[in-house]
Amino acid sequence: MNIRYILIDDEANNLENLQLLLQEHCPALEFAGTARSVQEGLLLIETHAPDLVFLDIQMPGETGFDLLRLVDKPAFEVIFVTAYDQYGIQAIKFSALDYLLKPVAVAELKQAVDKATEKIKNNQQNKNIGNLLAYLEKPKAGSLRIALPTLKETHYVKLEEIIRCEASDNYTLFFLQNGENILVSKTLKEYDDLLRAHGFQRVHQSHLVNMHFVKSFLKEDGGTLLLSDKTKIPISRQNLEGVKKALNNIIHP
Repeated sequence: MNIRYILIDDEANNLENLQLLLQEHCPALEFAGTARSVQEGLLLIETHAPDLVFLDIQMPGETGFDLLRLVDKPAFEVIFVTAYDQYGIQAIKFSALDYLLKPVAVAELKQAVDKATEKIKNNQQNKNIGNLLAYLEKPKAGSLRIALPTLKETHYVKLEEIIRCEASDNYTLFFLQNGENILVSKTLKEYDDLLRAHGFQRVHQSHLVNMHFVKSFLKEDGGTLLLSDKTKIPISRQNLEGVKKALNNIIHP
């Protein structure tokens, strides 16, 4: 199977450098063209129907996100290539999409290409782009969905349906309101960073809690949270003040 790719970046030297890296380290891919603006990129996508798009986020006057908004039902995988952009990267991680920081590291490039290739070969529909655009539209937090990739599939879960997250070595186990558990091969710290702004609180080294599911604060064992599903979650000493502050914000928003 030939996987055709295009590169979209406003800087010519970035296009040239990335193309050289791909030719040298990912020779199985088939180059189909470059573009230096959103409009050029849209035309390139419509003309060549690529399987994989390497997309810069920041371009003069517009962004790579703007380009994705213009594409009707994207049928390609996307790997963002960007200088550090906190908000953009948060949105990308939230939707389990891949990104590469400039200057691009060869090992990270090969890893991202391998993941994209696997998805393309399995003919997986790319719902992650739609999830990304929904996040960027800033709807009510309750309607936001986070992409949780597992070995077999990617789950799109509303934040309001997540009761808590628990660390399991380098994995994170999500406990949902419907009783379902989802194991994801990412650390709890990564999800702490993503979910902190959405009502989640790190209460312990191994526990991240959606504070809207807290039923009561128990004084036993130095501090314990009783959740609506009757689970008791310990609070570590170093997180105790933060938990009390978060609970106070819920009671007195």
